[in-house]
Amino acid sequence: MRRRTLLASALAAAAALSLAACDNDDGKPTADVSGATSKPIVTLDSPMEKPDLVLTDSAGKKYDLLEKTKGHPTLIYFGYTNCPDVCPLTMANLAVAVKELPKAEQDDLRVVFVTSDPERDTPAALKKWLGGINKNFIGLTGKFDTIQAGARSVNIGIEKPVKKKNGDVVSTHGAQVLLSSPKDDKVHWMGMQEATSDNYTKALPKIIKGQNP
Repeated sequence: MRRRTLLASALAAAAALSLAACDNDDGKPTADVSGATSKPIVTLDSPMEKPDLVLTDSAGKKYDLLEKTKGHPTLIYFGYTNCPDVCPLTMANLAVAVKELPKAEQDDLRVVFVTSDPERDTPAALKKWLGGINKNFIGLTGKFDTIQAGARSVNIGIEKPVKKKNGDVVSTHGAQVLLSSPKDDKVHWMGMQEATSDNYTKALPKIIKGQNP
């Protein structure tokens, strides 16, 4: 992993998720933010470096996240395709907002979905799932330990999925969307679990320009 500066006061908060109820933590941000934390999209007091991850994309090719997203406004979300509610809703909200952007801005934007369940989320599974949301969204998979370390570097907590006796798979991941500026390639904002498609529709045009939403 490349060197990065972490927020000393950041909280690695997350909560147990299951196939029956995919919830995250209490909805609070995992890093220091300006103003009320009840806002659907919050501004970090100190920007964070994007996670340094080299994984496999849905086409089965190597994907260096820092290299591929350099100079592009980037949205990053850690989740899994078998999540029944939070993950598909979050990605659908982003898809609605992205569709409202001019074509040139859509092409410039990078939306990256990093699986927290790589054992089941193969490149083929990611391609099929994201294809039903937005075929231009990027799905990444790889070794769980690598993904977990990348998530923790931006203060997103994820834990290895555990299969229960009843067959349910319990997973843990934060539900925040990391929003980075193309000006310095750093994460300046976080979309919270309660953020709607309208919130993202209003925020993305400014974020794409490196401005506070």
